[in-house]
Amino acid sequence: MPQRISLGAQDFEYIRSNHCFYVDKTCFIKEWWENRDVVTLITRPRRFGKTLNMCMLEQFFSVQYKGRTDLFEGLDIWKEEPYRDIQGTWPVIFLSFAGIKGEDYQTARGGIIQKILDLYGEYRFLQESDVLNVQERAYFDYVKPDMADEVAALALQRLAICMNRYYGRKTLIFLDEYDTPLQEAYLNGYWKEMTGFIRGLFNNTFKTNRYMERGVLTGITRVSKESVFSDLNNLSVVTTTSEKYASCFGFTEQEVFDALDRYGLSEQKKNVKEWYDGFVFGSRRDIYNPWSITSFLSEKELSAYWANTSFNALAGKLIQTGPPSIKIAMEDLLAGKTIQTQIDEKIIFQQLDNNVTAIWSLFLASGYLKVEKRILEQGVKTYFLSWTNFEVKLMFRKMIDGWFKEIPGRYNEFITALLTGDVVYMNEYMNDITRKTFSSFDVGKKPSEKAEPERFYHGFVLGLIVDASLEYRITSNRESGLGRYDVVMEPLKPGNPAFVLEFKVRKPTEKNLEETVANALAQIKEKNYDAELTARGIPKEQIRHYGFAFEGEKVLIG
Repeated sequence: MPQRISLGAQDFEYIRSNHCFYVDKTCFIKEWWENRDVVTLITRPRRFGKTLNMCMLEQFFSVQYKGRTDLFEGLDIWKEEPYRDIQGTWPVIFLSFAGIKGEDYQTARGGIIQKILDLYGEYRFLQESDVLNVQERAYFDYVKPDMADEVAALALQRLAICMNRYYGRKTLIFLDEYDTPLQEAYLNGYWKEMTGFIRGLFNNTFKTNRYMERGVLTGITRVSKESVFSDLNNLSVVTTTSEKYASCFGFTEQEVFDALDRYGLSEQKKNVKEWYDGFVFGSRRDIYNPWSITSFLSEKELSAYWANTSFNALAGKLIQTGPPSIKIAMEDLLAGKTIQTQIDEKIIFQQLDNNVTAIWSLFLASGYLKVEKRILEQGVKTYFLSWTNFEVKLMFRKMIDGWFKEIPGRYNEFITALLTGDVVYMNEYMNDITRKTFSSFDVGKKPSEKAEPERFYHGFVLGLIVDASLEYRITSNRESGLGRYDVVMEPLKPGNPAFVLEFKVRKPTEKNLEETVANALAQIKEKNYDAELTARGIPKEQIRHYGFAFEGEKVLIG
């Protein structure tokens, strides 16, 4: 009888004690221990077993689990005789920042402080020990809810000192989801305060702490060294492009297929591969998301199980507020194409507002994109990226659709009006939604007075028409004739009309929006934006031109 599926279980002891479904990843213990890196940062997408593996490390090494051989018997690590003697012999500090979220700095900082207080409560017995000196025992009283930043910054180092005194060994320190507070800080506008606080905590815990034997941090992103890891020269960084631990997080295809056989779902292998395969770690190209697979084993139904989180909110914000090239690339990705870009795995959140490379780097790190190939020319690496798998593509399709779900009426009614030439309804519809929804769309913190409004309107209309991609090839900001058009919709079915759309923000020199529309239509003709369509065999009379004129929340289409 197969083991029961326990969705969401991240505690190694719970899974093993209750005989729940588990894919053996204890090889990670041996590989990490024998690499002997002082501090290791491992980045993997969300729900890839990071927390479970960190819990496994804690329960293998911690003196608090000494004698719990039942948790590891029968697993790969227990086949290694020397490791049986290591189990339960080290003092361990383990904490997770996974739940540290807040709309303001004080709330998020308070969450971290509470994690530290919980640790000191767990080890309160050390304060009663005669092994500690007076100053070390007194520090327990300094750690309290209203402690100053300098006390909090030293708290984990001081706890490591006390544990070293008591157990006679240096401490292993494991920090899970280290970057969650940083993502929240970027999204909610308190980045400077949070990075300042965390920088002090990390440097004292992982850099100047001679009472730490080794440390491991996990997260989704590799935040730039300047942000929180300044001067931390002993840091070994393992990203999704690294060979280290490539199969230790996530399920390999063989592990997935073995599980399908075990649960009587062998006939679903092809479908499961189509939906969920595609993650690439190092040179391993057969990695699956554990959450999706365990959910499928439980529900026995193909679905997008990779549920929305705050990280998806960040992805959505970057697409909505990014430059037109982001939206163009999204069109290509949704059409099954690849995009070309350079990648910098050191994520600098401050650059996400205006650096396309930083955005695609974040999407790669978060598991939304995978590397199809890379080319090295003149010392520069160019990456060809695509959606990781069908599930991810479906998730983004729903995300884009969801941006317009609050708009009165179904937004594909706009597409219907466009295709049928109902200009009156197009104007009525567009002005209605701009009045009701433009205030909810963030158009950037530092918009360029010249380019930003047109960029925003451009992206908004692209969002409205993207639902037509099943019947039209939608391209944007491409060369045709004597210039670069805004949007061209080429019919996939012969005989259907084609469309050229040009967007203009009213200039002070133009009398009204009618003149702006006229200038947009004139530009389409003067620049011969029909050239690309006619070259593909579409007759001139089959091509329709629309000028979109914008002035704040006012729109005129003609």
